[in-house]
Amino acid sequence: MNAKNLPNDRKPTMIADRQRKSAMRFVLLTVFIYSVGFGIIMPVLPELIQELEDVSLSEATMIGGFISASYALFQFLMGPLVGNLGDRFGRRPVFLVSLLAFGIDFALMGFATSIVWLFIGRSIAGGLGAIFGPANAAMADMSSDEDRAKSFGLVGAAFGIGFIVGPALGGFLGDFGTRIPFFVAGGLAFLNFIYGWFAFPETMAPEQKRSFDWKRANPLGALLNLRKLPNLLGVAVIYFLWMLSSSIYPTSWSFFAPAQYGWDSKMVGLSLTCVGLSMALVQAFLIGRFVTAVGERKTAIFGIFVAIVIFAVYVLVDVGWVALSLCLVVGLQGMAMPSINAMMSRRTPSNMQGELQGFNGSMAALAALIAPLLYNGSLSYFTSDAAPFRFVGAPFSIAAFIGLIPLVLLMTIKPAPDDKG
Repeated sequence: MNAKNLPNDRKPTMIADRQRKSAMRFVLLTVFIYSVGFGIIMPVLPELIQELEDVSLSEATMIGGFISASYALFQFLMGPLVGNLGDRFGRRPVFLVSLLAFGIDFALMGFATSIVWLFIGRSIAGGLGAIFGPANAAMADMSSDEDRAKSFGLVGAAFGIGFIVGPALGGFLGDFGTRIPFFVAGGLAFLNFIYGWFAFPETMAPEQKRSFDWKRANPLGALLNLRKLPNLLGVAVIYFLWMLSSSIYPTSWSFFAPAQYGWDSKMVGLSLTCVGLSMALVQAFLIGRFVTAVGERKTAIFGIFVAIVIFAVYVLVDVGWVALSLCLVVGLQGMAMPSINAMMSRRTPSNMQGELQGFNGSMAALAALIAPLLYNGSLSYFTSDAAPFRFVGAPFSIAAFIGLIPLVLLMTIKPAPDDKG
């Protein structure tokens, strides 16, 4: 099915090819810079927490979990609001405000004189600076149903490439001080905001914009509205559970790897660089081919299955080179989320794509809110003196168990029309 044959509410935005290319470049560059910024700080965040609070790694793990939870809480509360504003006013203003908030977040964290600053910075970024909702909504505007998983995969590839650069750069910059990576991340965000102001056109067609409704601009209201769409709620449950399972990496890896393998910030950065390389290659070159061959549902099943196997190995094997080798294939699990997202987008009209992505952002945020309490909490406890025995693999055991649920659900759910899966 090509764009000409789509119903009016399912057609991609008809903007000039030059503008479309410019818009896609900016979206992918923004996700790349977000990923670089996020990856830069991961190797040094434990050290910064220890520096500010004078605590052990085990205690820093728990504090890091609460910092992640503050980001997730505000993203959960404001994701549908931001998404609905995008459906009302367009993607461009929402994107630019998000970028500005992202830069403010890292500037505050870089200047932090107490742990409170880290909480404030992450709360601002969670409320206004979450990039993926606006990015996916813009890509959905410019993609047909058949191209949507591939487009979401390009967003994932941009994130993966950023994760190649970010952690390695963060491990290097950390030698010059724990604050330097934060300033670099903030500076990149501000520069990208300036570039976007001139280069990013509106991707949403004027006739697709709809009135703003406060009743839909909150997680519960968005859920009640979106559940009216056929067969969407079941995929939303799968999306949430998979996000909860896969949140183990951004939540706990920087704390898990030093505890399990004795790695320093450079090795943590190297491992995350390997993850980023794997993600970029898979999402740029494999996911589109997989979806074309077997459909979105089966592609998602494969990605989650690979993830569960890797989780199990991390639990059972404490050999560093084995873990580093697995980081090179972790990207295969990255085929799951774009495919699940495309399954949801396929079931949603064009003038509700912002609302959908905002709702997805809230679900991802809820998962990210629970994840640090669950994963970092278990890791902190089982590496403390109070634990009856030491079990560093506890968080990955939990993640594997949770991941089994969406795997089973995907095997039973009906594919959408025109999906081979």
